[in-house]
Amino acid sequence: MTDTKSRTKLCLKSATFAQNFDNMTFEDLGIKKQLVNALTDLGYNTPTSIQAKAFSVVLSGKDMIGIAQTGTGKTFAYLLPSLQQLQFAKNNKMEPQLLILVPTHELVIQIGGEVEKLAKYMNFTVGGIYGGTNVNHQITMLREGVDILVATPGRLIDLISKGELRLKSIKKLVIDEVDEMLDLGFRFQLVRIFDVMPKRQNLMFSATMTDKVQILIDQFFNFPVTIEAAPMGTPLENIEQSAYFVPNFNTKVNLLKQLLRENADMSKVLIFAATKKLADYLFEQIDAAFEGQIGVVHANKAQNRRSDTVKLFHEGAYRALISTDLIARGIDISEVTHVINMDTPSAPEDYIHRIGRTGRADKKGIAITFITEAEKEYQAEIEALMNFEIPIIPLPQNLEFSDTLIEDEMPKVHMKTIVIKIPKKEEGNAAFHEKSAKNMKVNNKIRRKEAMHIKYGKPQTRGMKPTKKGR
Repeated sequence: MTDTKSRTKLCLKSATFAQNFDNMTFEDLGIKKQLVNALTDLGYNTPTSIQAKAFSVVLSGKDMIGIAQTGTGKTFAYLLPSLQQLQFAKNNKMEPQLLILVPTHELVIQIGGEVEKLAKYMNFTVGGIYGGTNVNHQITMLREGVDILVATPGRLIDLISKGELRLKSIKKLVIDEVDEMLDLGFRFQLVRIFDVMPKRQNLMFSATMTDKVQILIDQFFNFPVTIEAAPMGTPLENIEQSAYFVPNFNTKVNLLKQLLRENADMSKVLIFAATKKLADYLFEQIDAAFEGQIGVVHANKAQNRRSDTVKLFHEGAYRALISTDLIARGIDISEVTHVINMDTPSAPEDYIHRIGRTGRADKKGIAITFITEAEKEYQAEIEALMNFEIPIIPLPQNLEFSDTLIEDEMPKVHMKTIVIKIPKKEEGNAAFHEKSAKNMKVNNKIRRKEAMHIKYGKPQTRGMKPTKKGR
């Protein structure tokens, strides 16, 4: 087996590109006319950096790792060359040729929609499977046949186990947001999927690269080419970043209310909270002040409700959407004007994903982070990753400060633990103690037969007739 060092060395060597992609059009890449027409309908004429760099590598058939900031067109970067090479099914029973794995139900729907847009003038069938919904509808869809399948790992394994899905025709496997999949505990399912699939081309795209991801690459990828549209962690040029130092969460809530009231340009605001509990609490605190303008979405909400809430925000029915990091990973909501971090993420990569929800498609965006004293260490880690110092803005003079702390901010009382020593057992671990003298009784009961023998010199039994002497 090739060792990790030599594999990585080859990876880095292959990642060097001398091409100049400035002013390149999709037609310059040699894309099929059907795809060019679909791109024109969508208003796209020029490929992004990651799309231009990935196109020829994917067509070459080599395994590839694509690293690019959120909002730089990663989805089209693997869809365009994959659709370019996809062949029409030669039999009536179509089996998927392209498999795209994503971590969430929302991403299945989103990427499935992107495939349909690009394949508008191509006769390919697209299907999506994910958990938390009726599996029978998905089984019916698979039996009718699909060319391109978008799936979450858990439901994919379920359908393979039921014998309803075979992957023997897969030519390309795309893993999107793999770091999020591993964080959600999908490593076992990913390994199983790799094991049951035939030889194919592996493509992986993400905005960040972690040690866990690298282990997966070393285990299953064959000398992958790594392309990078921008150094990982580099702040997006289209995003204006700033932060406030705020004493506690309830003061953060007051600051959020004030910003929403005083800034009419905050027309489409994505607000991130650290936990599902805090997301619900924040919604309760601000909903009355902005009735009907705020939505909330997180993993505890039913999937239909999550989809409806995101749709309403996408369409502009909601001015602001409160979310956990569920939405930070890959969900494409257009024209988000502001991202507000109610907390400073403990993982610097999560900060990059969050702020990448704004400043998309060459539009300007604004990211604002509220930082407490305890979160300053997270701020330092984020700035180190980006090699960029986030500007700090003074708090408004008329801001209402709160002394009320939430549960997570309450001082922790550490009680001294008293250890009670259990007496050691005596040597020998005896289960019983010796009896006291008064209890040292001996059972001297004499049976009747023995008593008669003592009294008469011979055994005597009731009912026995005496024997006559001489007989």
